[in-house]
Amino acid sequence: MKEDGEPELHEIDRFDRGVGWIAYPGETMERASHALAVPNEEGGDDDVWVIDPVDAPGLDDLLAEFGSVAGVVVGLDRHKRDSGTLATRHDVPVYVPEWMTGVADGIDAPVRRFGDRLADSGFESIRIRDSTLPPWQEVGLFDGETLVVPESLGSSSYFRGDRERLGVHPMLRLTPPRTALSGLDPERVLVGHGVGVLEDAGAAVEDALAGSRRKAPGLYAKTLRSAFGI
Repeated sequence: MKEDGEPELHEIDRFDRGVGWIAYPGETMERASHALAVPNEEGGDDDVWVIDPVDAPGLDDLLAEFGSVAGVVVGLDRHKRDSGTLATRHDVPVYVPEWMTGVADGIDAPVRRFGDRLADSGFESIRIRDSTLPPWQEVGLFDGETLVVPESLGSSSYFRGDRERLGVHPMLRLTPPRTALSGLDPERVLVGHGVGVLEDAGAAVEDALAGSRRKAPGLYAKTLRSAFGI
């Protein structure tokens, strides 16, 4: 599901204060990364916060369109990806939630912890999931307009059930994160796997959560058919 080899920067999810990209557009997993620009309190270039990055040629030029990189964020305990590489290149820390354990190991860059808010970015942090069975630590980010969900929601085909624009992760279909994500009504949703939803995003989130269990059998059947070519 995950490709190696030479990455190729494929842009997704562009809006006035952010952009996303998929570094291996042919892979089934569709690992998506994002950069969000916020005004710098001291003036000058906007601060750019990079979330769960997979590196690719031309990425620095893309980020420079939005401002100067202020920090790199790990949104899921399994999403270290190229966070250390990018942080080192831009001489900034890697930001990790204060409650997320085990993530700092193996990141070859300074690590800074954050709590209810991501530094001075204006984004509130949402503890989407913090469990040991299955092992899963995930933080969402929300500034009242843009919602970032690294893993619990996605738009790749293996996430989506019938007529869904967003779907709950297959492993969470029976226990969707309703408490964490329902009622936010974002203008746009950016996800860690696949393209985001930039229109009527609040409805897409609520539909995904409401239909998670009901559409689980159909999604699992589709996945089996795809896996076995039937």
